[in-house]
Amino acid sequence: MQSFQTIKLSELTAKVQNALSAAFANKHFWVIAEVTNYSFYSQKNHHYFDLVEKAQSSSEIVAKMPAVAWATGDISIRNFERSTGQKFKNDIQVLVNVSIDFHPSYGLKLTLHDVDVNFTIGALEKQKQETLERLLDECSDFISKIGDRFITLNNRLPLPEVIQNIAVISSSQSAGLHDFTHTIESNSFGYRFNLVNYYTVVQGEAKAELVYNKMLEVFLSGISYDVVVIIRGGGGQTDFLIFDQFILGKIVAKFPIPVITGIGHQKNETIVDLMAHTSTKTPTKAAEFIIAHNRAFEEKIASYQNSIIIKSQQIINRHKDLLVHSRQVVVNKTKDILYRNKNGLINAGLQLSAKPKIIVAGKVNELANIVSHLKTFHLQFLKNQANNLNHFTSIIKTMSPANILKKGFAIVKINGVITRDPEKINTGSEMSVILSNKEIKTTVKSKIEYHGEDFDV
Repeated sequence: MQSFQTIKLSELTAKVQNALSAAFANKHFWVIAEVTNYSFYSQKNHHYFDLVEKAQSSSEIVAKMPAVAWATGDISIRNFERSTGQKFKNDIQVLVNVSIDFHPSYGLKLTLHDVDVNFTIGALEKQKQETLERLLDECSDFISKIGDRFITLNNRLPLPEVIQNIAVISSSQSAGLHDFTHTIESNSFGYRFNLVNYYTVVQGEAKAELVYNKMLEVFLSGISYDVVVIIRGGGGQTDFLIFDQFILGKIVAKFPIPVITGIGHQKNETIVDLMAHTSTKTPTKAAEFIIAHNRAFEEKIASYQNSIIIKSQQIINRHKDLLVHSRQVVVNKTKDILYRNKNGLINAGLQLSAKPKIIVAGKVNELANIVSHLKTFHLQFLKNQANNLNHFTSIIKTMSPANILKKGFAIVKINGVITRDPEKINTGSEMSVILSNKEIKTTVKSKIEYHGEDFDV
């Protein structure tokens, strides 16, 4: 049986510990890494996490070591959170000062002594500036920059005189949404608003596409919103990285409805803030801005009303004296006219009183003449009419059928009908001939032409 030289595990770990202590004793290293598996024990202010390095072309981890922070490290982490507004947590990249420690029971680990605040802030700011340069380069038709101000299609849109219909993009669990809704619905002026919520996730760089899709949903809804309000309730600086993404900056800059932001970022502006029509620091401030905007319109209308009243009073006052003067002029002119025409009025009155008497007298004379004429001429008129009547009576007697028949004329009837048309009399027809006192019935034997040659009375 082959013999091996053996040592205890503790002896081996002691060797490793001695070797590492000899190599790394009192040495600190500034390491760029990403935080994962983070946990915090508040009773002892101990932090436990892993530091990892990922390949640039993929998310594959190429290096990983456990790390701890206590005492000095805990103080440094608290300073980091206070300075950046960013919680020390998973998935953030940091520059940390660490030392290498080895414990026989717990193995190899890194002890955190300090966190470089400027590295985190600088990295985020660099990324933001690169995105802004890309927006200016790729979207130059609707994004430009004058001085420090970005000019976009959205922030050139005019706000409606009164804001009422509002699309709100926010997380359904956001405390900021509650603050916004409470502030805008309990306004002291009694304004009423129509709020339509479009819920989505508003945290995490990878979730930018979800917010983008909600913006499209608002646009495609067909609803005539006055403004779109994007709300988030606050958080650390890296919590707002979603609002520094290219796709959100682009859609907000080009959006055809004014966008108001209230994403709770107290220190710096996000790219969405820069591209939007109006940026406010918090959801409450966004609500107050809308209320103040409507209040300004109401005050403007009230100002116009007061101006109209004042101008009207001024015009009335200016013309009051003129009206009094004009009234006095009219009175004086009337008196003058009446005085000048006094005699004429008196004469006209006399004429008016005498004229009817003259007219009545004339008409009385006319009536008397007419009565006299009637008395004189009515007997002659009646006599003339009697002569005319006798004349017409004589004519009627002379032309009567009986008198004509006595003179030798006859009346011819065919089939009981009087006729004077020989064409209606046919040979063989029954015919009646009426003389002065007889009616003769006869039959027509013949009919010949007669021209009056042998007529003898």
